[in-house]
Amino acid sequence: METHRTNRLIMRRIIERDSEFIYKLYNSEGFLKYIGDKNIHSNKAAKEYIQSSFQKMYQELSIGMYRVSLKDCNTAIGVCGILKRSPKDDYEIGFGFLPEYYGKGYAYESSQYWLNFARINLNLKRITAITSHDNRASQSLLEKLKMKKESSSSNNLYKYKTIWK
Repeated sequence: METHRTNRLIMRRIIERDSEFIYKLYNSEGFLKYIGDKNIHSNKAAKEYIQSSFQKMYQELSIGMYRVSLKDCNTAIGVCGILKRSPKDDYEIGFGFLPEYYGKGYAYESSQYWLNFARINLNLKRITAITSHDNRASQSLLEKLKMKKESSSSNNLYKYKTIWK
């Protein structure tokens, strides 16, 4: 299985046996508040979401969200990766972590990895990120990643971007 590593993390594609973790993450308070309810209200629904969302993007675009685990114990702590929602949309960095792993630098470490991957391996010149107006932690992270606020929408979202030459 394709894996990616940083100093403290292992990232791999999300598979059906990750359904319990995806169910827990996608129903955590922060995820529901800032990303939204994806209607994953059972382990079965999580398996269906994994197939229809994560695995579909891997098959169609060879990119997507990856399970982020601690290298020393393989505990799943979040998801991070590169997305492309439709052909006309920009490539986008996305992340979400369980609350007990907030503030430990894991989102930064994994996001930095995927931004470098996008620039070097995918040869992207631009990548974006979307966050809600009230999600200060994600805004701070995107700014720490050297992304600049590009726009604000009427549905309370900020769009950030980075451009490489």
